[in-house]
Amino acid sequence: MSQNKINVKQALNEREGFQVWWRLLRPHTLTASFVPVFVGSMFAFIHDDTFHPVLFLAMLFAALLIQAATNMFNEYYDFVRGLDNESSVGIGGTIVRDGVRPQVILRLAFLFFGIAVLLGVYISITSSWWIAVIGSASMLIGYLYTGGPLPIAYTPLGEICSGLLMGTVMIAISYFIQTQHLDMNVLLVSIPVAIFIATIMLANNIRDLDNDKENGRKTIAILLGKDNAVIFLAGLLTFAYLYTGLLIFIGVLPIWSIITFLSVFIAIDVLKGFVKYNEPVEMMPAMAATGKNNTIYGFLLGISLLIGHFF
Repeated sequence: MSQNKINVKQALNEREGFQVWWRLLRPHTLTASFVPVFVGSMFAFIHDDTFHPVLFLAMLFAALLIQAATNMFNEYYDFVRGLDNESSVGIGGTIVRDGVRPQVILRLAFLFFGIAVLLGVYISITSSWWIAVIGSASMLIGYLYTGGPLPIAYTPLGEICSGLLMGTVMIAISYFIQTQHLDMNVLLVSIPVAIFIATIMLANNIRDLDNDKENGRKTIAILLGKDNAVIFLAGLLTFAYLYTGLLIFIGVLPIWSIITFLSVFIAIDVLKGFVKYNEPVEMMPAMAATGKNNTIYGFLLGISLLIGHFF
């Protein structure tokens, strides 16, 4: 192992064994799958008094598998296109630092997609075959995020696609499979969640700005520049919290949802980290904190819905 690899692995506290495969999943991003399913299902429970645990688990595991597979496609195609090297941060590092063969990563991603398809068939049988159509489209976009001739990740559309699909669409599906109908309010509630998920992608692109720019990407962070991108990130976070307050004020969310504002402290840490540091390794904690912010906000939102239902 080269000295450069050793230094990066030490800086990122990367370990061998099971940790190699755990990093490949990029666990800090998987909250973008859990939160929408949890919020959509809880909204169905409080508004329609219906909750099917098996459907919830099927949807949750399908979402996690699709997200994990998307991360693996990202790992594979970024390596193939020469974006990732042994000094790259924000990746699993399984190919460039741990020596896992690229084809193994690709096959594992397709295996995860295959299992997600089987779960999707079950969900469709119990709800609607439109779920299969929407799910297939979501998987295709997940693949095209870094695969295909013009990867979405190379354009300014990454944040929009991730926020819309992982936030609004997934919350709507999670609600629909529980209730067999859609409600305008659930779409309204999905907006802040979609924004928080989009900030995970934006934070990732801010951290990788210099490397992405050298490799021809045109992300929002690159188009705005680092300082303006951080300001944009702050604007998105601020709007999400203000919008949450509005939903509470107009009665779409219960007053108990005010507990979601406890996650503001994590959002502040995110911004402090990006303002203070410029090196990718130094910005890693701030980037990871966007995932934590989404997790805490989404968990508190779901809990507040439950409390509002019973009290």
